[in-house]
Amino acid sequence: MYILLALIGACVLGIAAHYLIGGRELRGVAVTPAIATALAAAIYTGMQWLGVGEDSIWLWLASVLGSVLIAAAATVAIVAVRRRSDASARAALGI
Repeated sequence: MYILLALIGACVLGIAAHYLIGGRELRGVAVTPAIATALAAAIYTGMQWLGVGEDSIWLWLASVLGSVLIAAAATVAIVAVRRRSDASARAALGI
């Protein structure tokens, strides 16, 4: 049941990261929160399998904050790729 706390926390922080990162018009509104939530589930589960207990701060830091940081980096990368592809499409069209 504690995994739900990690997932909700990662999703909420992912929503905040969506609004803090520029280029919102170039990606979907659910991209960053979805990446953060999926990563939080994978990290939490993996650390539980490795024997880290729910009372460990490292489980919570890695699953909630770590997943949001990785999701933010992925979002920045998505925006950069989209800007480059848009620029090359404009150049190809002569706009």
